[in-house]
Amino acid sequence: MQSLVEFLGQNHVILFMLLFARISGLFAFFPFFSHSSIPVVVKTSLAIFMVVFLYPLATLPNIEINVVSVTLAVVSELLMGLIAGLILNLVFGMLQLAGMQIAFVMGFTLASVIDPQSNSQSPIISQILTLIGLLVLLSFNMHHLMLIFLAKSLHILPLGAFYPGGALWAYLVKSVSSMFIYGFILSFPIVGLSLLADLVFGMLMKTMPQFNLLVVGFPIKIMVGLVVLIAVLAPMMLVFKREFQEALNHLFLLF
Repeated sequence: MQSLVEFLGQNHVILFMLLFARISGLFAFFPFFSHSSIPVVVKTSLAIFMVVFLYPLATLPNIEINVVSVTLAVVSELLMGLIAGLILNLVFGMLQLAGMQIAFVMGFTLASVIDPQSNSQSPIISQILTLIGLLVLLSFNMHHLMLIFLAKSLHILPLGAFYPGGALWAYLVKSVSSMFIYGFILSFPIVGLSLLADLVFGMLMKTMPQFNLLVVGFPIKIMVGLVVLIAVLAPMMLVFKREFQEALNHLFLLF
């Protein structure tokens, strides 16, 4: 009984709380773990299990034990999960931007559905690409690398010691710009062929005024877009895998 009372002492409770805040940040903001299809009860149970599993690796930070210091340490842990999750989700934003541009040129802009990953409306092409990217993430065990990052972060960065430095903000700005660049690059084959199809349809309408663009043109554009999308889907996922792997590698360097 005495050992149990010592284990439930002040230092152990604060250590448990800070470790739970760090792991909760992972399950709240990281891709796949933050998916809305996973019930909150399951996420909380997994977070508690990970806390118990990683508790021997954690050490109590050298902070003053009071309400303000502990609160700031908890906020620091949640901010770490938010920024790390943002870096990884920017890679998924690349696929969403590409899907939006592809849906626009194919005429699927009005066909928007609720994206379960972000809980927001997005074109159906964006949702398909995002779900395929999530399958690629799981097939290459990227979710295991996220858990490895969580375990190694206990040695790299003490609990409650996270502070976003200049290098982190510079990488975030670079990641945002890369998201737009790669989003355009991934959608360029479909967008380029769609523009070429518009040019051909324009020439046909000049030479054949009876050619009905609305009846014939749009189905042809949709068919061409789907064929090209199927043809370039594998290279798109290879680029996504490479960028996600690079983002994970930078997490180990930035934190």
